[in-house]
Amino acid sequence: SASGLVTRVLVSPLDVVKIRFQLQIEQLSSRNPGAKYHGISQAVWRIFQEEGLVAFWKGHVPAQLLSVGYGAVQFMAFESLTKLAHNVTPYGARHSLVHFVCGGLAACAATAAVQPVDTLRTRFAAQGEPKVYHSLRHAVVTMYQTEGPWTFYRGLTPTIIAIFPYAGFQFSFYNILQQFSEWVIPAEGKKGGNVKNLVCGSCAGIISKTLTYPFDLFKKRLQVGGFEHARAAFGQVRMYRGLLDCIRQIMREEGPGGFFKGLSPSLLKAALSTGLVFFWYELFCSLLC
Repeated sequence: SASGLVTRVLVSPLDVVKIRFQLQIEQLSSRNPGAKYHGISQAVWRIFQEEGLVAFWKGHVPAQLLSVGYGAVQFMAFESLTKLAHNVTPYGARHSLVHFVCGGLAACAATAAVQPVDTLRTRFAAQGEPKVYHSLRHAVVTMYQTEGPWTFYRGLTPTIIAIFPYAGFQFSFYNILQQFSEWVIPAEGKKGGNVKNLVCGSCAGIISKTLTYPFDLFKKRLQVGGFEHARAAFGQVRMYRGLLDCIRQIMREEGPGGFFKGLSPSLLKAALSTGLVFFWYELFCSLLC
């Protein structure tokens, strides 16, 4: 929980930029006059000009709840599952297959637990000025009254489909990279170990995010369904009847590149957030144990 809390503050601006890119129908190019955002630096400057510095932390409260809740459930489930696997299977707790399966199952449990908060975070990050939702309570009440309780679980299907391999790859690649670094680099002091955790975690995050990125984009598009009126100032809007319809429309109108909109800020975020989460996790564990 503590590792997720610290990390979220640092990566929130990248998250806001990523979500804006993912929801933009127009091509992310300066050659497209209808595109609001063209690239990371241009998007950062435009958001700052139009909405101010605080815009980069829109949805920060639900994002913190998301990070703390997700991190706590994920790591608790992961530790429990790896111990169980060690006791009931012939594989050791540090085996890459054990890390892949246990990491994926732990992430599925965490995702189901925090999906409503994730939807709220996306709505806050997606809205411009003037705001549609003025507070977390206002957002919850408005969404429940106008769209019903199931709106909080929009985008759950692509999330579950993607989260198992994403988290599985994340934990297994982290484990592989840790073992590789121990083989290549001699054992060092505590400070060197923390840097190693940061680098291995960052690399694991980049690999995992790239392999599963399109499903994160599908999730974001579905999460803003029923929220189209608040997106009118950002350009074109689309309505999707479900995951398959979302995939078909993106492929038809935006091409294969549409599945990877926002990948650059997403990879920066994945490298920083995953690296920092593992860094703080290992550090806090060493302090507490």
